[in-house]
Amino acid sequence: MPDLRSSEDALRQTLRTIEPHAAFVEAVGQTASGTQLRIDRSGAEVGVEPILDGAAIRAWAGDHWVEVASSGFERAALTAAADSLISQLRHASSHAPPPGASATGSRDAVHPPRHSVAEMSVDDRLALVRRWRETALAVDGIKEASGVLYSQIDARLYVNTVGGRRYQEVERTLAAIAPVAIEAGRVEYDALQRGGVGGQELLTAVDDEAVRACAASAVALLKSKAPPAGPMTVVLNPSVTGTLAHESFGHGTEADQFVRDRSYLKPILGSRVGPDFLSIVDDGSLPGGWGSIYFDDEGTPSRPNYLIQNGQFVGVLHDRVSASLLGGTPTGNARRSDFLSRQWVRMTNTYVQPGDWTREEVIEEARDGVLLERFTSGIEDPLGGLMQIKVRKGRRIEHGRETELYSSMALSGRVLDVLGSVRAISKVDSLVMDTGFCGKGHGDYIPAGSGGAYLLTQAVVGPA
Repeated sequence: MPDLRSSEDALRQTLRTIEPHAAFVEAVGQTASGTQLRIDRSGAEVGVEPILDGAAIRAWAGDHWVEVASSGFERAALTAAADSLISQLRHASSHAPPPGASATGSRDAVHPPRHSVAEMSVDDRLALVRRWRETALAVDGIKEASGVLYSQIDARLYVNTVGGRRYQEVERTLAAIAPVAIEAGRVEYDALQRGGVGGQELLTAVDDEAVRACAASAVALLKSKAPPAGPMTVVLNPSVTGTLAHESFGHGTEADQFVRDRSYLKPILGSRVGPDFLSIVDDGSLPGGWGSIYFDDEGTPSRPNYLIQNGQFVGVLHDRVSASLLGGTPTGNARRSDFLSRQWVRMTNTYVQPGDWTREEVIEEARDGVLLERFTSGIEDPLGGLMQIKVRKGRRIEHGRETELYSSMALSGRVLDVLGSVRAISKVDSLVMDTGFCGKGHGDYIPAGSGGAYLLTQAVVGPA
């Protein structure tokens, strides 16, 4: 992958060309490359992502942004991008600067993992994924298994016309195995997926013991029952709790939704929405988190941002424009999926802060209900305040104890009712971010982490 910093002079020259026509110009250069290895019954597949290499360049046109993209950093491509932007700026309403404070000064954030996945040969990576698959297939009842190892290195360079410069490199690694159990025509699966910002050290989480446990879970689901349906007491495991945070409160607090009056949460900012032990945070600075970044694409450093703090709805996620319009400050959440995509206000790592209960105490407190485990998907309604989360499996809770196993389930309800009914949150040994890719607009998928602890509340449950 080419070193992005070698293109810095060319980017700066492009900004100088545009600068006489606007009060403020900025550029986000990007180089990114990755590989995905997959092994299943059909064989091994090695996918190499095309190297992304280019820049998004934008200028403030008095009351809105105008922007163009340059594919590559060659002089002809950057000149064409500058000419296009200057042409758009002829219609600018004024030379007023953009809202809020612009990034200034120079900062670098390059913390490569001790051993990058890119240092492993393709053969070594294939051998590792093949071992995961063979370990799963050795469990009685498992008839098929697929394994995936994904790695990407993303470098971004931000520069502007008021002296701001930010450079960061982020390596993300994801490992997954999905064993499939088949018996008498019934098919069930489970999945183990681990990842984050880092390198080979993350692969140790997918060891033989964890793979066998995942495979055994898939086999056990062959005997599972259909879940009950209706309103009931529910306990969410950390994976499902993280999805609740992302879907229920994350999207609704992206402040560009407030600006467009597309969030049910806008009228209740500052209100109490849950018990005083409930806090939801979005934190792009979380070490090793799947959605972690050092700076956003406006040069704002990432940081922890409380959305709910001690039960109070206290904050939303901002870029410069939404912060100016709504009287806030940029939060480090202005993100592009790549230089060819537009910028949106986006989550990073969104999670429910752990509490003081033990897992066993949460189950006992539930008395009668269901435990939901391992999310598979989620969807939210940012206008109506409804959400649905699908999970792979669950357990019946009777008299404060886990009993029979259920297969695929769905949890749904009105977000504020679910949050307002929270009765307990467990402690955790370590806060782990699940891996996901979150879309917005016409796609624009970005890495977004989610996590939490065991959480007890009320919701509607039924078959998925």
